[in-house]
Amino acid sequence: MRRKQTGNLDRSGALWAAIGISATVATLVLLAGFGYAVYDVVNPPAPSTVQQAPPIAGKPPLSAADEVLITAIGDSLTKGTGDRTGAGYVSLALAGLQQKLDKPVKLVNNLAVGGMRTDQLAERLASDGGYQYAIKQANLLFLSIGGNDLFQFATKSLNESGEEGISETAMQEMKAELEEGAERLERIFKLIHELNPQARIVYIGLYNPFSDMEPFREGGMYVQQWNKKAYEISQAYNTITIVPTYDLFDAALSTYLSSDHFHPNHEGYAEIAVRVVQGLE
Repeated sequence: MRRKQTGNLDRSGALWAAIGISATVATLVLLAGFGYAVYDVVNPPAPSTVQQAPPIAGKPPLSAADEVLITAIGDSLTKGTGDRTGAGYVSLALAGLQQKLDKPVKLVNNLAVGGMRTDQLAERLASDGGYQYAIKQANLLFLSIGGNDLFQFATKSLNESGEEGISETAMQEMKAELEEGAERLERIFKLIHELNPQARIVYIGLYNPFSDMEPFREGGMYVQQWNKKAYEISQAYNTITIVPTYDLFDAALSTYLSSDHFHPNHEGYAEIAVRVVQGLE
């Protein structure tokens, strides 16, 4: 009988010992968890950057370059037709940038051609090695194109029969050219970017040189649509700057147009150059 009681006591002691050990372990785990919680409150972990969106890249700054090398392409606006001094906006903007940036600004080449259209420029960019080389050498590109696409029918009508001969048919042809010309402009931007992804591109927006003539006053609507499309296309790249000119000439055709009633005069080019310089850093 005593042996049985002794066995029960031994088993009871072992049970209480196990319970005590378990309680002690549980208490230690609780204290450890509490300690970690207090540590996290006092010393919060650094916020994770894995979920953060990458910063949006801005336009490549010209101020970071040792020198600015310019290639100019496009139509007669970039060639400087109509400027009695022969400077055009390209030379005037070059001088303005050199003063603003306080570093060498050089013209690699001015390859602009009077009368050039978007289809012709796209073809040069795709196949002409001279064009391609000049673009690759530059870190800044001046571009004007599109005016001859929109106004080729209007200028033909004017040249053949004068202001009285301007027809509504020419206006309809101008409207039809808008969509196709804008698609070619998109290809031009793409080709230039492929040739030189780092170069800044300054695109000179269009103005309506015939806003004081009927029925071409309403042609301004198509010019503005072209400029809007150019801006929308440019948003696919962080290298393109659109320089507006419509408002400059719309309010002062007689002041800023040359005697041919199509191209800017020296004063008009000077105003364009000011805006080019303002749009670049």
